[in-house]
Amino acid sequence: MSAAIEGIGALRLSDVNAMPREVTALPVNAMDQGTASFSKIMMSGLDKVDHQIAAADSLVQRFALGEPIPVHQVTIALEQARISLELAMQVRSRLLEGYREIMNMQL
Repeated sequence: MSAAIEGIGALRLSDVNAMPREVTALPVNAMDQGTASFSKIMMSGLDKVDHQIAAADSLVQRFALGEPIPVHQVTIALEQARISLELAMQVRSRLLEGYREIMNMQL
């Protein structure tokens, strides 16, 4: 048996009962340190989607102008942009659905 498992076996019921049962909440300003806000996370995600769409559009334009870009690279970039946009739309729909559900709750 490993030392970690033996350590668990050595734990007695009285030790478990002596453990604190209260959960202390962090102060509001402590939670802000080192974490991004919801709006920043959403804006970052939308910026990434916008960047993927712009990159795919640039590849299509360069390909159309005759630059030696493989067709599969253009196709992959377009599909990645399409999937990213679909994901963003699904996230938007779920957020709106959740917002509407919260607003319709009876107080």
